Order: sequence, then C-alpha cells, then structure tokens
Amino acid sequence: MNNSSPLMNPDGGDRVWRDDREPALDNLMARILERDNVKRAWARVKSNQGAPGSDGMSLEDFPAYAREHWSEIRQSLLDGSYQPRPVRRVVIPKPQGKGERKLGVPCVVDRVIQQAILQVLSPIFEPEFSDSSYGCRPNRSAHGAIRQVKTILKSGYRIAVDLDLEKFFDTVNHDVLMSRIARKVADKVLLRLIGRYLRAGVLVGSTVEPTEWGTPQGSPLSPLFSNVLLDDLDKELEARGHRFVRYVDDLVILVKSRRAGKRVMVKISRYLTQVLKLKVNREKSRVVKIEDLNYLGFTFRGIRIFASDIAMQAFKHRLRGLTSRSWGVSMAERFERLNRYLRGWMNYFGISQHYTPIEELDGWLRRRIRMCYWKQWRRPRTRIANLLKLGTSKRHAILTGISRKGYWRLSKTLATQTGMTNEWLEQQGLLSIRNLWMKVQGYA
Repeated sequence: MNNSSPLMNPDGGDRVWRDDREPALDNLMARILERDNVKRAWARVKSNQGAPGSDGMSLEDFPAYAREHWSEIRQSLLDGSYQPRPVRRVVIPKPQGKGERKLGVPCVVDRVIQQAILQVLSPIFEPEFSDSSYGCRPNRSAHGAIRQVKTILKSGYRIAVDLDLEKFFDTVNHDVLMSRIARKVADKVLLRLIGRYLRAGVLVGSTVEPTEWGTPQGSPLSPLFSNVLLDDLDKELEARGHRFVRYVDDLVILVKSRRAGKRVMVKISRYLTQVLKLKVNREKSRVVKIEDLNYLGFTFRGIRIFASDIAMQAFKHRLRGLTSRSWGVSMAERFERLNRYLRGWMNYFGISQHYTPIEELDGWLRRRIRMCYWKQWRRPRTRIANLLKLGTSKRHAILTGISRKGYWRLSKTLATQTGMTNEWLEQQGLLSIRNLWMKVQGYA
C-alpha cells in the first residue's frame, strides 16, 4: 500500500480532548479512524497473516480495495451506517482429541477496523485490570500466570479450585458484555458498531447463522472483550480476599483446605451463572490438591513447576510423527521442521524444573533420527560404506549392515552409535532437547 492510499491518508481530524487533557470517551470513532492508528492496524493485521473471511478477500487483495473504497467505509463508520460482514466458521480439533474448537474468521476489512478499535480501547481498559489476570495483555504471559501460582503456593495455599467455564467464547451474553463496555465508552456510534460486530452472524457452509450469544475466537476484539467481562469476576475475587490466577477463561483459586475450596466453588459458580450469565462446567470443575492440578499445561510438585504428563505425551507423539521413517522428506527438511517445533515447545514448556524426562527424550530422539538415516541408506552396501566413512570398525559395520533386524533395534547398536555419534547428528543440524532446556533454564 502506498502513501497515496485513502487508508493511509484518511480525512481524520485531531484527537478530541476535554479541558483536563483526558481523551473524550464519547468521541472515540475520530481517534479510531486517525491515519496513524489505521496504518498501525493494517500493519498488525498484515503481519498476523490469516485466511480470507466470508467475502473471500485475501490480504494481498486488500490494498487495492482500500484505495478504491476506504473513503466510503470511513464515512459509514463515522455516521454509524457501517454493517460488518458475517465471520467465516472454521472448526479445528482441540489438543489430545478433546473435541473441536469453533473459530470465526472476520473478513480483512473488519479485521483492520477491529484492530483499530482495539488499539484505542485497550489503553482505556487495561490500566484497571487485575494484577492476577495474565491472558491477552501487554507484557503478560502464561509463564507469568504459572509463576504467580508458584508464589501463592509458597504462602501455604495448597488446595486448588479449578473452575471450568463451558464454551466461554460461545456463550458470552451480549447485554452483559455491552453494559460493561459502556461503563468506559460513551461514544454511541462506537457502541452500536461493537454491538453489530457481536451480532454479525457466522457463515457455516453457504448459510449465515445468527449470533445471539458469544464473541468469535479469531476476532481481534475477542481477547479484550473476554478480559472486560471477566474483570468483574477478578474484582469480586479480590473483594473476597481470594488468591487466584486467571489466564483468559482459565481460572484457578487457591485456598488452604478442601472445605474452604468447596465453599468457594459454590459461591463463585453462583456469581458466574447469576451475575455474568456464564456456564460453569460442573463435571470438569473440581477442588483438588495442587499436585493434581493441570493448569495451562503444567503441574506442580510442592512449589516446583513440571510440564504435565499430557503435555509430555503430546510432545513425544508429535516428535514420533516428525521422525517417522516412512515420511518421504529429505533429512534437511526433516531437521528444519523438527527444530522449529523443538524451539517452540521448549520456549513454552522449558520453564519445567523436571530434568529427568528431558535427558531421556534427548536420547530417544537421537535414536529415532539414526533409524531414519538407516531407512534412507536402504541397501547393505550403502549402509556399510557410510558406517565405515563415519569411523565404525569394519567388523561391526559389516555385521550391522547385512543384519535383517528391524530399524528400531539396529538404531541402538554399537555400529550405528559409534558412526552416527551425538556430535555428528549435531553437525547434520539436529538440535539437542537438553541444550535447549538448559538455555531456557539459564544454565547455558
């Protein structure tokens, strides 16, 4: 998009200020449509990539469309006549096969507009959010939430009230949410626009279904809306003196006894259902010892942080797929995709303080890579020649090269390990799980 684009140079005015130099919250649309704000919104949407919405427009198509239509879009936003398009329904499986997650993909124009709204509203709401809220907030993360749980554990709170909100994003009550947004936003044009986004509908196949409830996951505004709605819950918990951590809709309250935990479960569940009009999944909500809590993929042993058994199983399952000997890709491509996954997983789960499975997985992964090389070499003559080239003794190279035993068994022989050494595998490009973990822990 060039500088002559109407999107880059909208006819927006300056910010509107009250006498006390605070931004006028009843005239936010002008600020939302300022040139710099819209320009930043487009840059963010473009960097996030994403698929086309219900109108089929791609990110590549948007600049030309904006040059031709942005002026009229901007005017319709200012006069309150703009009508958002329905979001496109995308269904993805949840981890470990635990059902499906419904996502809503807005069209590119609406993503830019929502991002521009977010950039103005976030600084208005953000300062008053709870210190115990960590999800979808600047300079906060799941790691911060986990460390906060650890801090509370040190004070002797070892019983967890694990409250599960059933299909949270799909069941948000629009009236309850809008009433909380309106506490800080007096701009009626903006409030009507937000209401239209909530009720824009969803395109399922070729049919547009109404959205009387919920805020679509995939919308730039949904994370902020979740925090706006659940901030009332945070304030209620603080007023009652509870120790808690919330990451979007993942809430854990820590108490000192099961009796207290059951009492808290009943009272907070009542607040969620009666005041915020949300659904509590009573089958998944529970009061447990901290050792039995699985929070954001982590568990706790005393005050030590461990990756959960479910997370470790999923990790190993994914590695098994990336090191399948029947996967017909080059070793270079295999290493690239494998290393990308290892870095991403370790950046999140590397704060785990449990070292033993890391060491075991490192050896297991190297063995699987040796198995892949063994399959790739295929013929006995090739295997023997490669082993000899790598320094394996002639006797062991020949005996192993002509063996009819299985790939997995032969990947742990003296011949394959003295040939395909750890150092050699590293030279080929394989990252060490142990080294990645040590780096995250600050030991390397």
